[in-house]
Amino acid sequence: MNFNLTLFGQTIAMVFFVWFCMKYIWPFLMQAIETRQKEIAEGLAAAERGRSDLAHAKTEAEKIVAAAREQARGIIDQAQARANEVLEAAKAEGEAEKQRRLEGARAEIDVEINRARDELRGQVAAIAMAGAERILAREIDAATHRELLDRLAGDL
Repeated sequence: MNFNLTLFGQTIAMVFFVWFCMKYIWPFLMQAIETRQKEIAEGLAAAERGRSDLAHAKTEAEKIVAAAREQARGIIDQAQARANEVLEAAKAEGEAEKQRRLEGARAEIDVEINRARDELRGQVAAIAMAGAERILAREIDAATHRELLDRLAGDL
């Protein structure tokens, strides 16, 4: 075998192999690589969009949470104010009830004092009459006697 002929045959086989690969295999490989590069680029772009959307969503969520907290504070403040109003109204109503009962008790005490005075006047008149009867030891006109006792009770 000749060394030159072998080298020449191998060169032709290699050129044929390279031409075959470039003609039939290389376009499929390049198409697959380009498709894969596009998919990777789209995936990276989608990931970046997702990252920016996530950051935007976080800021929106923080705004919503802050608004909800502010609204909750407002509701709590309104509830506290309403509770204070109810408490003040209850205190005022209780104070009014206390004054009304106190006035009623004072009126009842005044009535009892007047009744006790009238009763005491009647007892004093009866004692005075018994004393006068004993002192005079005689009979006086009942009408005159009653008039005298009424004047005495009025003076007391």
